[in-house]
Amino acid sequence: MPLWHDSEAAWHEILPGVRRRIVAHAPSAMLVYYRIEPGRVFPRHTHPHAQYGMILEGGGVFQVGDRSWPVHMGDAYYVPPNVPHELRADPSVPSVILDVFAPEREDFQSETLPPDEP
Repeated sequence: MPLWHDSEAAWHEILPGVRRRIVAHAPSAMLVYYRIEPGRVFPRHTHPHAQYGMILEGGGVFQVGDRSWPVHMGDAYYVPPNVPHELRADPSVPSVILDVFAPEREDFQSETLPPDEP
């Protein structure tokens, strides 16, 4: 069983105030952890992967397609493949989000680390 431990080398600033860590990955799926500073925007984008996520801390406003929802700690979501989406983080507190992409994100491969324990 591959096992990845947290390390500073695993974190990447992908936008100002937005850090990402590839937690675990295999061809079928990828687990990704985000830390987002208050008030930051993860801009509208699309990708061919299904995205499942959960707000672990903080929140904000999540726009998926033409609809927007306030999201808070404990909320979970699903974004279908190729649907535009954006997150505007809560302006008063940091947000922590855990996402699962299926299948694995090829465009994130440069950020992956080998398992610490195979």
